[in-house]
Amino acid sequence: MTITDDFLPVPVPETLTATYLIPVLGQPADPARALAGLGPRLAAPVRDLAEQMLAGPLLTVRTAPVSELPHLPPDLLAAFGAADDQLARLRGASELMVVQGEFRPGWPPAHEWAARAVAAALAEAMGGDLVDVFGFQFLDPDAAVRSLPDEQGRIRLVDWILVPYSDDPDGLWFTTKGLRRFGLLELQAQGVPPSLTRAWGAVMTGVARRLLRTWTDKLGEQDLPAFVQLPVMASVTSHDIAVAYGNPERHDGSRPARLRLELDPATDPEADSFLSLLPPEAHRGPAGRYFSAVCGTLFGDERPEIRHTRTDEAMVRAIATARAGLPGVRDRFRAGTLPEATRLLVKYGLPGPDGPEYVWAEVTSWLEPERVLGTSASDAANDAAVRTGRPVVVDAAEIVDWALLNGARMVEGGWTQAVLDNG
Repeated sequence: MTITDDFLPVPVPETLTATYLIPVLGQPADPARALAGLGPRLAAPVRDLAEQMLAGPLLTVRTAPVSELPHLPPDLLAAFGAADDQLARLRGASELMVVQGEFRPGWPPAHEWAARAVAAALAEAMGGDLVDVFGFQFLDPDAAVRSLPDEQGRIRLVDWILVPYSDDPDGLWFTTKGLRRFGLLELQAQGVPPSLTRAWGAVMTGVARRLLRTWTDKLGEQDLPAFVQLPVMASVTSHDIAVAYGNPERHDGSRPARLRLELDPATDPEADSFLSLLPPEAHRGPAGRYFSAVCGTLFGDERPEIRHTRTDEAMVRAIATARAGLPGVRDRFRAGTLPEATRLLVKYGLPGPDGPEYVWAEVTSWLEPERVLGTSASDAANDAAVRTGRPVVVDAAEIVDWALLNGARMVEGGWTQAVLDNG
């Protein structure tokens, strides 16, 4: 392999392992029988793959006492979206069924597809859920089945990776969590402007899709290479983003945006190494300025997202549902009983020439039911005083939605957002 300045050599692991856990509250289910029961709902290629691996040495299923397995911290599971009833079932279980698949890097990721299919079948047979140990997430059987590939082998990458973010001295620090399922290093970007929170999560997902395709294409050879050369300058298009979200027909054919890759190896053997996304070396100025230009290239004029409510029945129901839950979420906020590490945001309307502009604000105080104190989560187009991080006072009568966020992930609420995202 020839190493040049145009390519970045990324090491390839010899094998990959997927692990899923299923709480046992009664009798453990038989894996083969459970898979046969789920079979009609699986695409034929996945069903055949799961059956073959279950019958061979590459996929194992065992039942073990909880005391013999690594501890699953409930607060961390809750931070990644676990519901109270799921945590209760986990606490009530003395045994767990452990499903593990092992395979070489490449496409298809047989270890993940087969292990998740078998785990979903067992969870459904026992009337419970499965825990994806890699993502540290609970999945109900239906969600697990929906995430598996269709008859053409297509998946939504967003069902397999997360894009969390946290505060960084120069803005926000974004990472991916899920690319290691496929043997690829996780991505990171630092110094992202808070006003790009939503857009940059989509950019990271699109870049992940583009790099994953390059990665698996180069692993298609008979002999597994020690390294794969990824281009130092990675391109991403709106099509990459649309495919990653499962909507390949919904992209505007925008010009590609380019980001530089740099290997950031971990100094701690227990920590992760990353592929950092950076501006080109010729860029002068803060990285956030270039990231804004990337979003402008991919999504058009990089102004804040301006959302005007639709008047259809789905949106009316979404607003009504959100508003009905406002008293309850306010009580939880004031009592300090919201899930750990979550933030409460509310969506409200600002007057504009074309109708109300809807923006989000993070709640900091809610002493009076009719008035919310917070900080703006985005810049408003129609009100120059509403800027990311600045204090705002929100009239509760103008609130149309609320959401609990853990990092970049919406774990509760967001009904109007779901309607908008689903078109």
